[in-house]
Amino acid sequence: MSKRWLFLSAAAVLIVVSLALVLLPGDKNGEEVKTAAGSVATKPSATGSGPVNSPSASATSSPSARATAASKKPSATPSARVTTKPAATPATKTRQQASGTASLAGRIRPGVTYTGVATFYDADGGGACMYDPSGDVMTGAMNTADYEASKACGAYVIVHAANGASITVRITNECPGDCAPGQIDLSAQAFAKLAAPSAGRIPITWNLASPSTSDTISIRYKTGSTRYWCGIQAIGHRNPLARLEVETSSGWRQLARADYNYFLSEDGGGCGGALRLTDIYGQQLTVPALAVRANVTQSTGLQFAKH
Repeated sequence: MSKRWLFLSAAAVLIVVSLALVLLPGDKNGEEVKTAAGSVATKPSATGSGPVNSPSASATSSPSARATAASKKPSATPSARVTTKPAATPATKTRQQASGTASLAGRIRPGVTYTGVATFYDADGGGACMYDPSGDVMTGAMNTADYEASKACGAYVIVHAANGASITVRITNECPGDCAPGQIDLSAQAFAKLAAPSAGRIPITWNLASPSTSDTISIRYKTGSTRYWCGIQAIGHRNPLARLEVETSSGWRQLARADYNYFLSEDGGGCGGALRLTDIYGQQLTVPALAVRANVTQSTGLQFAKH
């Protein structure tokens, strides 16, 4: 073989080797290559300490990934807000009850002094409030405005005369006609505690009382009451009565009060069931179910607290 042929063969080998070196895949400078699964990854560079696009690093640094995670798993902050809402509920209920207490009182309110006149009539303890006549005739008939469609029934008031005398009476009647707001038509016996009957009419001031008493509240169903219609009356309450409710299958139901001092259930709902009494101060008493016994006075053994 000639020297020229040997030279050409060596040159050909060098060319093939060079081409092989040029066509080798990847290098040491972070070039992308396909993995066995076909996904794209990045080879670590000479200065790197780990995978640049690893799954954990991507989830931590991506804002969209953080938002998705937060929506799936509540953070500690929303959880804290949820637990604090129920704690605020009792305070809200207390504020509602306190603000509603003033409106329960109607025209005759605790701590207010009223000015008017006192007259007298022959009273027996009965009257528009539909209480039975009794031996206790320290009673009074309230003027129509302050009677307020029977809201004053059963209220105790202290009546003061200009001479310094005073007497506590229970409101059992209404004084209609020419009785002006502030006026109380007393029993003759009560008037005599303040002035001589010959005076006939005297200036007075009066205010609501919550007296000491050993009596308890009684309940009476009106004549004609059945389980299909009933009228309910509370007797002997220390403080003025603001509401009477009956328990029904759907909960407590407030009954309307007639001007003759009975709370009426026109459709019979709650007749014969438990009762809930509320005074003007917001105190509540629950009376267990009583039989519907028309015109029979039934004791409850309960009484409102003194104020």
